[in-house]
Amino acid sequence: MPFKRVAEIGRVVLINYGTNAGKLAVIVNILDQNRAQIDGPKTGVKRQVINFKRLSITDFKVDIGVGARHGTVAKAFDAADIANKWSATNWAKRQAAKAKRDTLNDFDRFKIMKLRKRRSYRLRFETGKLLKQARVATKKQD
Repeated sequence: MPFKRVAEIGRVVLINYGTNAGKLAVIVNILDQNRAQIDGPKTGVKRQVINFKRLSITDFKVDIGVGARHGTVAKAFDAADIANKWSATNWAKRQAAKAKRDTLNDFDRFKIMKLRKRRSYRLRFETGKLLKQARVATKKQD
């Protein structure tokens, strides 16, 4: 089974470590087996060399050449509509949910806990009613 995500020129990556963590960038050049030159035209990531261990490869790819200039990368990024495609992925939605949870204060976490408990209670209550109805129905058949 071949790899679906390969590090290549034009591949969109997510930076997972450092000051730009959580931002998208595009691989502009591959220097060696450990490092790539990236550029994030619309996400505020300046052109830099970064280790592959600090990157997560996405499914998206833009059509650029080796060592493409900043403006070319920006146009290709917009043409491929990467920002909207990324925000529609489950990966981005999980990141947004985590960021939202990180900003909650103690009272907000308390309210969420109470809502979860209420949901769990309702679920157990309704399941119990259905099980009781099923037991009554089987007793009538016997």
